[in-house]
Amino acid sequence: VQLVESGGGLVQAGGSLRLSCAASGNILTINVMGWYRQAPGKQRELVAAITSGNSTNYADSVKGRFLISRVNAKNTMYLQMNSLNPEDTAVYYCNVKGWIEGWSKYDSWGQGTQVTVSS
Repeated sequence: VQLVESGGGLVQAGGSLRLSCAASGNILTINVMGWYRQAPGKQRELVAAITSGNSTNYADSVKGRFLISRVNAKNTMYLQMNSLNPEDTAVYYCNVKGWIEGWSKYDSWGQGTQVTVSS
């Protein structure tokens, strides 16, 4: 399964960005799609996740500011990030979990996209 991320960049505090993640390959199902982030010197952490049934989970630090969504027909996920602050600066990674043809599980990561928020 290949993941292509886009949408990162530099933005001023209070601004917005929208990240996209598109999955391709011999995919049977995508069960959970999620965004993680890793800031310099810190561990990678879950930002938000969404199931195939559109149940969502958010880190407390982004609740009310970020919105995760997916388009199942396109195997694509989005992260709308609003009211960004410098603490949101990190490399953001897309992650998907599910099954490929032949009923093998997969757990794939994107290459990461840099989000930088200036004060």
